[in-house]
Amino acid sequence: MEKTQQNIHENEMELRTLRHTASHVLAQAVQKLFPTAKLAIGPAIDTGFYYDFDVEEPFTTQDLAAIEKEMQRIIKRNAKLERFVLPRDQALALVREQGELYKVELIEELPEGEEISFYKQEDFVDLCAGPHVASTGKVKAMKLLSIAGAYWRGSEKNKMLQRVYGTAFPTKEELSAYLERLEEAKRRDHRKLGKELGLFMLGDEGPGFPFFLPKGMVLRNLLEAYWRKLHEANGYAEIRTPIMLNSALWQQSGHWDHYRDNMYMTKIDEVDFCVKPMNCPGGILVYKSKMHSYRDLPLRVAELGLVHRHEMSGALHGLMRVRAFTQDDAHLYLTPDQVKDEIIGIIQMNCDMYATSGFAFRVELSTMPEDHMGSVEDWDRATETLRQALEEIGMPYKINEGDGAFYGPKIDFHLEDCIGRTWQCGTIQLDFQMPVRFDMEYVGPDGERHRPVMVHRTILGSMERFIGILIEHFAGAFPTWLAPVQAKVLTITERCDDWARKVAEELRAQGIRVETDLRNEKIGFKIREAQMEKAPYMLIIGDKEVEDQTVAVRSRKDGDLGAMPVSGILEKMLEEIRTKAR
Repeated sequence: MEKTQQNIHENEMELRTLRHTASHVLAQAVQKLFPTAKLAIGPAIDTGFYYDFDVEEPFTTQDLAAIEKEMQRIIKRNAKLERFVLPRDQALALVREQGELYKVELIEELPEGEEISFYKQEDFVDLCAGPHVASTGKVKAMKLLSIAGAYWRGSEKNKMLQRVYGTAFPTKEELSAYLERLEEAKRRDHRKLGKELGLFMLGDEGPGFPFFLPKGMVLRNLLEAYWRKLHEANGYAEIRTPIMLNSALWQQSGHWDHYRDNMYMTKIDEVDFCVKPMNCPGGILVYKSKMHSYRDLPLRVAELGLVHRHEMSGALHGLMRVRAFTQDDAHLYLTPDQVKDEIIGIIQMNCDMYATSGFAFRVELSTMPEDHMGSVEDWDRATETLRQALEEIGMPYKINEGDGAFYGPKIDFHLEDCIGRTWQCGTIQLDFQMPVRFDMEYVGPDGERHRPVMVHRTILGSMERFIGILIEHFAGAFPTWLAPVQAKVLTITERCDDWARKVAEELRAQGIRVETDLRNEKIGFKIREAQMEKAPYMLIIGDKEVEDQTVAVRSRKDGDLGAMPVSGILEKMLEEIRTKAR
């Protein structure tokens, strides 16, 4: 397993190096075509690369095509990339001479004595830590994808820059496959399908605050019901905590220092209150409402809690990035010797949920960030516990250095959808800090008071985001158990209406979500509309079906299934619902 992980890591590093070089080719091309353009930053990212530019006029799609052509010329010339290092004063002099004010700011923030490196290709020079491939000719398969606005350093207080996104791969075949996946992703866009299927809406009256429509609420309620059933089976109690709490609580928890810019605030009776960005401090107050014995532990408490976070307007994206969302949180309070077994139990719950939803997944173990609470010794101990739990059950994982929460290390679950994209959803966070900050205790078998270990855990992450992922994963064609409308009853003539109503009533009596289409329209038109609505089953009724007291069944998955008695299709659908078949 270690060798496989090492190979994966090496391949990822090689791909990021290639893409980083592509970003330098992009910057060189832009400065060739737009000599007054100022350079900001240009990193490799998981899906490719980007570069931010300060330009007089926003880029157009025609500009994007011209930039890509210029990049191809640079690649064809196979220019060598050369690294050189300068002392701080000479580095500042160079970027000031270039007029690159953003690079001046970056250098001035570097610690004294840190090595300052540059990369040169032809007459283009850029401040960069590297690494890069040997020459621009190695960038054989590249494509520019889009233009977006991006604030310098991600702050709305700074200037809006032009961000050009692109991607690059070692071969043209890999690039072509990726571009095909992008086209498929556009067809599956949850914002488009959400509108077409009547699931949710977004409005200028509330940017980042989605509205769930009736069919979307059916989907949401089904997910929540399964979530509750899973938690009940695993010994969880459910609570609900207030949406707004005194700012003193958030100062005590550390969120005030680490998360304040993302929080909404108000005053009540001249006292500062915060709309909760997370559920954990409220859950801690519930724990502290009584003294616990070691016999109460492990204590597993779950909450579908509505939280609010201030996201920048440019980062908002349908249900995937919003300002108000429901976290499927749980907090576990444990004795130290219970931690590993409880972590294993949580992992198994996650596996159950993802298998039912139809997702494969991979796991990352995220370690201590620079901005953290608590001692290095506590962090090392917590990280080792998570590692042992993963290895005990043989779960492959990747180390994600420095990406833990500010209060503890975590295990993250990245779901893979049907077109190969990954989405970070579930997380398990081990926390030795909050019990100290809130003086949390339990009475041990020795009669003394002890500090519990706290685990923060989500499976879906965000109900809204998970629904967006599901929409795109299934392209809106949900399995029968999740489909807002499970069957459409379509009539060929008005003579069939009475039998159609009786069929619908019989299905509804067994809990099937059914709609009838009795309009005076051609059956082909009705079928096409039902196909667009992605109902799992169409039950078509003509004169023969009325005479025989049957329905002609058309399955979204298997096509025409022929005529059946109502009991036959009902039995088939109920079995799919019972087994949550995909």
